[in-house]
Amino acid sequence: MKPYLLFIFLLIFWAADTQAQRQITPVNFSKVTVKDYFWKPRIEKVHSATLPVCMTYTEDSTARIKNFENAALRSGKHKGIYFDDSDVYKVIEGIAYTLKTTPDKILEAKTDEWIDKIAAAQLPDGYLNTYYTLKGLDKRWTDMEKHEDYCLGHLIEGAVAYFDATGKRKLLDVSIRFANHFDSTFRLQNRPWVTGHQELELALVKLFHTTNDERYLKLADWLIEQRGKGNGRGQIWTDKNFDGARYCQDDVPVRDMTDIKGHAVRAMYLYTGMADVAAETGERGYTQALERVWEDVTGRNMYITGGIGSSTKNEGFTVDYDLPNESAYCETCASVGMVFWNQRMNLYSGESKYVDVLERSLYNGALAGVQLTGNLFFYVNPLASFGLHHRRPWYGTACCPSNVSRLLPSVGGYIYNTSKDALWVNLYVGSETEVVLGDHKVKFTQKTNYPWSGEVELKMTPDSSKADFAVKLRIPAWCDKYTVEINGKAVDNSLTDKGYATINRTWLKNDVLKLRMEMPVKVVAADPRVKANEGKRAIQRGPLVYCIEEQDNRHLDYDQMVLSKKTQFSTTFEPALLGGVTTIKAQNGNENFTLIPYYSWDNRQAGRMKVWIDWKGK
Repeated sequence: MKPYLLFIFLLIFWAADTQAQRQITPVNFSKVTVKDYFWKPRIEKVHSATLPVCMTYTEDSTARIKNFENAALRSGKHKGIYFDDSDVYKVIEGIAYTLKTTPDKILEAKTDEWIDKIAAAQLPDGYLNTYYTLKGLDKRWTDMEKHEDYCLGHLIEGAVAYFDATGKRKLLDVSIRFANHFDSTFRLQNRPWVTGHQELELALVKLFHTTNDERYLKLADWLIEQRGKGNGRGQIWTDKNFDGARYCQDDVPVRDMTDIKGHAVRAMYLYTGMADVAAETGERGYTQALERVWEDVTGRNMYITGGIGSSTKNEGFTVDYDLPNESAYCETCASVGMVFWNQRMNLYSGESKYVDVLERSLYNGALAGVQLTGNLFFYVNPLASFGLHHRRPWYGTACCPSNVSRLLPSVGGYIYNTSKDALWVNLYVGSETEVVLGDHKVKFTQKTNYPWSGEVELKMTPDSSKADFAVKLRIPAWCDKYTVEINGKAVDNSLTDKGYATINRTWLKNDVLKLRMEMPVKVVAADPRVKANEGKRAIQRGPLVYCIEEQDNRHLDYDQMVLSKKTQFSTTFEPALLGGVTTIKAQNGNENFTLIPYYSWDNRQAGRMKVWIDWKGK
């Protein structure tokens, strides 16, 4: 092939590949009204309980806001941890999502007050970090572990969300000036920089989408390319308590990654940023690496709850299949990160398996991180407890409460995707949305009692008497049998495309599509290489993992409860228990015990808990 023809072929191939990456778009949470029994109360709790406790600890009980006040005056002491600025920005992001769905003038006025203090603390060159402003600006940008870039990333995410919610751009302009300062200091001078705690990469892609300035996309890509080249400098790379470059995924160039390692949250944010950049550039080197790592995470290093990170020492990973129960770390933030990363993997691939993991992490790993009351939180989420592990209102390192405050009110953004002529239904949540498909605006109304029931109803209302488009229903990995009906008549659903049952037809106003998924109780065995679960089984129903709590089963010896092939199961929805849950009764002859959803444990009296239960027999 002649050189110029080869060039044209490669250009066409690259363009086609890039376009393929961009075919699927999530429906923004602000375009989705969540109405169902399960999620709406949780979203409302963020407004009434989660945000108030986060704001109290941010402003009154700790020095986080005071640090900005002192930095604005260039005097006084910095109190707290060097990354505390990030918690302020995450709370603002949670506030922004809440304001979008629940307008609150008092809450907005308080946030504007915070933003004024943040803006006043920014230096003329755009730099903004209360720790170094008060501790000594001569030390800034000298230790890549000290989270200056991490704080910038959360500033950008909070600023973008607040601009989207209110139209006010003061914080957005602050974030742009800081991002420009960073870009001018490093990328434009070709001065190496490795983010010690990844987060800035994914935030820059959000800033690119908001401003349409490719500078930020280029900076995100540049940061990803910095990794694995021996340029890391700071505590992570020199302190023996860390694991060197592996700790922050800086040991190999990103295209050469094959397995998960190091700190779990850092890994999740890196992978999310890589997927975001790949969606814009079509960079297959990134996505191929992510696919390899995803197989390693889900096949050898993920708990049944979707939690990740088994070790307290590095808040992350040790060796494959090392998944202890009592000492499991499973940081709430890591489960939130699994939601972020798997959404991005689904968007570029159209593969439902990524939403299967997103759902597992969301309903179990992440949701367990917050009390049903909305004002107490887990940092660590073990799969067994001796009764001494409880949620708390705050932590010295407060990333988990603020992460919960921004995940839950944005859950509507994970329900639907769109492509040119199709609606993709990823999560089954009672909700309404209106989207553009081809030449038509179409309103969709979803009704369901998920996760307690596998029945889902989707009503179509196109803007004309009829419209041609496809509806793609995710068939979860836990579902073995299902049926699909249109207006009460069964349709052939034997073929699925990448895990989605696809119905492509001319839809009329008020057509009703129904999905019925059988939701039996399942007994699950771990991979035999997981030594912690030898001779044990776990119980799952639909997307929910179940556990035994001691207080439901005081009539039995907690240590003697077992499962076997003869165990019979029955389910009962109990509206007065734990906010309304379906319990599972396991009966062995004359003895029976009760299981509750894992996310709901430690909401009553203190007591022991376990997910993996002794198995009697082969």
